[in-house]
Amino acid sequence: MPKVEIYTTATCPYCMRAKMLLAEKNAAFTEIPVDGDPVLRGKMTERAHGRSTVPQIFIDGRHIGGCDDLYALDVQGVLDPLLA
Repeated sequence: MPKVEIYTTATCPYCMRAKMLLAEKNAAFTEIPVDGDPVLRGKMTERAHGRSTVPQIFIDGRHIGGCDDLYALDVQGVLDPLLA
């Protein structure tokens, strides 16, 4: 199973939607909360090539993007193979 990481904040509705889709896919993931942690958020932004919004999602170290990007991969039929 691939390593899935998702950077989140507690009140972000997009984070909740992304986690819901991953859960529907039975994908285990590590949630990394960045609430009130500018150092961790900076690390996320660096890994995400300058993107500072949440969520930021990585699968096996590959930057997937945010919630909309995750759903787009699902619609394209690309997400399931990434999670297999």
